[in-house]
Amino acid sequence: MATKIDKAIEYYTFKSKKILDHINTSNNLTVDEIIENGQELAILEYKITALEVAKAS
Repeated sequence: MATKIDKAIEYYTFKSKKILDHINTSNNLTVDEIIENGQELAILEYKITALEVAKAS
């Protein structure tokens, strides 16, 4: 079970870093795109946190 959790954490961390890289390298993002990316990051961070808590229990 822990390996599935580790893989999920790895996947969501990868997706989060990909979004952050996109935001940091883009010079022409609209406000709506920034908000959408921020919301997606919040969701991913929530999932990562929940998986880390599940892994610790």
